[in-house]
Amino acid sequence: MDEKMTTQEKIIRYAILIAFAIFFLIPMYVLLSTSLKSFSEVSINTMWQLPDSLSFEGFREAFTKLAPNVLNSFYLVIPATLLSAIMGSMNGYVLSHWKFKGSDTLFALILFGMFIPYQSVLFPLVQFMQTIGLYGSIPGLILVHVVYGLPITTLMFRNYYQDVPEALTEAAKVDGANIFSIYRHIFFPISIPSFVVVFIWQFTNIWNEFLFAVSLTDTQSQPITVALTNLAGSQVVEWNVQMSGAIITALPTLLVYIIFGRYFIKGMLAGSVKG
Repeated sequence: MDEKMTTQEKIIRYAILIAFAIFFLIPMYVLLSTSLKSFSEVSINTMWQLPDSLSFEGFREAFTKLAPNVLNSFYLVIPATLLSAIMGSMNGYVLSHWKFKGSDTLFALILFGMFIPYQSVLFPLVQFMQTIGLYGSIPGLILVHVVYGLPITTLMFRNYYQDVPEALTEAAKVDGANIFSIYRHIFFPISIPSFVVVFIWQFTNIWNEFLFAVSLTDTQSQPITVALTNLAGSQVVEWNVQMSGAIITALPTLLVYIIFGRYFIKGMLAGSVKG
């Protein structure tokens, strides 16, 4: 009787999970099916229907319009991710193993930056970027994302480095190693799991960010998230083109999670259990 009840519970559990999975995937189905239709097939009445014949005209048109902005996004995301990760790693290293007067207060102030809404700093930020001559450019947007990314990257690396024994640092000091050589030869080599987590986190957040992208760039330097909104026509909306553009926009982050997803989980768990 107990085994029968256990089997019934498993059936109910899996049925609920499958129902939630189907509900979650419904938008993906509409997105994919619409992107593979020709413009003549797209309508409210045929939204749930599979395409009569596969058409890639939406992808061709979307890619033609978005190609320059895809490059802009890569020009933005790669250096911004690398810089914020490296600087966050150095911050985490110093704040975890080189304590100084006021270090905890400094760390708290850095973390406070995580809770400042983008909207609250937008106007002064625009004025500041205009003052330093970086407004409307990709380097300016890189600077913004590096600064805004430092709190979370510092937190991740500091938590990771907290588990490194102090005896290791002290032994290196006795051997004559300074603050830079200890980081280079001890902390940096063991930071790969944490770097993977930070890379994925920052890559996804920066790639998908819209507010700074639309506010701080001009037409020539807009990343793909801004260009995607411009695919909507003023009078006629080509839904197959927009859906194709949405897939193209989401593809890089999707590939990052597919390729590095298991390393992301391992990196998140690294250092979480002490002893």
